[in-house]
Amino acid sequence: MDQAAKWNRPDLVTPETRMTTTDRSLPATPALPGRRRSHRLMLAAALLPVVAWRPARAQAPAGQPLRPTPAQTEGPFYPVSLPADTDFDLLRQGGAAYAKGQPCWLDGLVRGTDGQPLAGAVVEIWQCDAEGHYRHPGDGDRADPAFQAFGRVVADAQGRYRFRTMRPVAYSGRTPHIHLKVKQGRRTLLTTQLYVAGDPGNAADFLWRRLSEADRAALTVPFTPGADGLRASFDIVVAA
Repeated sequence: MDQAAKWNRPDLVTPETRMTTTDRSLPATPALPGRRRSHRLMLAAALLPVVAWRPARAQAPAGQPLRPTPAQTEGPFYPVSLPADTDFDLLRQGGAAYAKGQPCWLDGLVRGTDGQPLAGAVVEIWQCDAEGHYRHPGDGDRADPAFQAFGRVVADAQGRYRFRTMRPVAYSGRTPHIHLKVKQGRRTLLTTQLYVAGDPGNAADFLWRRLSEADRAALTVPFTPGADGLRASFDIVVAA
């Protein structure tokens, strides 16, 4: 189910098939049949204002641009084909529910360096399942079929985005992380990775170790307990 359609935003851009590692979009996914009422309620929760539980955001001094979110490598497992479903909820794939791992909400704002919300920006995330497997032929296509593994949403008029997923897990050679990409039209504005604050694997991770202290602070966020799972906030600043 396409997220832009859910928000009744047909004017917003849908990514196209991504052909290179520098600017590759995905084909549109046909709408799926309606899901049961409980999932509609979860979707409604996903679209509610999310600022109530969020910490105060740092603001750049007046007249100074915001610092762009640091970029990181795309990695080898960006999807070459889409799952049947590509919406905000990675814990449901079609009619199947994924019950492994620690459920979490991931949300944030997408803004330009001028601090203005980037309405209509497409935010994508992808990650491995709870066993450390990606939905990708390069990883043997071993991901649990109930785990969506990839999600795509469109930022609203205030630049807000939100996903339902699970706390990322470690796998051989990597600390827990979630891959993220921001697009506007045919342009890829940002490709990066976000990390779990306090995870013991961070210090040994070759990509996290290369980050400066400021970049680590920008890409490493706490996953804190909430009433319906963990919650993480990741604000994004891009040079649009």
